[in-house]
Amino acid sequence: VAIIIIAIISIYNGLVQARMKVDNAWSQIDVQLQRRFDLIPNFVETVKGYMTHEKETFEKIAALRTSWANASSVTVAEKADLDNQLSGALKTIMAVSESYPELKANQNFSELSEELRNTENKISFSRQFYNDTVTMYNTKIQVFPSNIIAGMFNFTARDLFKTESDEARKNVKVDFGNNN
Repeated sequence: VAIIIIAIISIYNGLVQARMKVDNAWSQIDVQLQRRFDLIPNFVETVKGYMTHEKETFEKIAALRTSWANASSVTVAEKADLDNQLSGALKTIMAVSESYPELKANQNFSELSEELRNTENKISFSRQFYNDTVTMYNTKIQVFPSNIIAGMFNFTARDLFKTESDEARKNVKVDFGNNN
């Protein structure tokens, strides 16, 4: 009986530790996504003066930032969707900026785009770490005998952070023929 009780306590503690690692990994993603959203207004303001015909892209980015600011209790999937939309808008700005040599030469633009690139790399790493941690946790709550303890104490599976869609895999199309 003592061995069974020790085994149950050990499994339970392992499940709690795995769940805490998942929560920590999600917090790391959240921090990096917030950092990116904090950098965006400065980046957009720097670019705006050069790319006046890209008003629609800037409006979309502003709307996404507003959605992010109002999204305090959203799910992993909802945050992933916001992240995916914003990544697409940022890809458009970066692609359009290639046609503006004076913008590319602007020191503020260079610094901000470098900061965004670094943040994007950190986000990618954080996503990978989160998904690895979630996979380990989800596996742990499904394998025997920990699945019994997980069921008894209501440990539930977590969602992976998925941002890639068919739209995100396409190349960004830049069309200067439609000047609004």
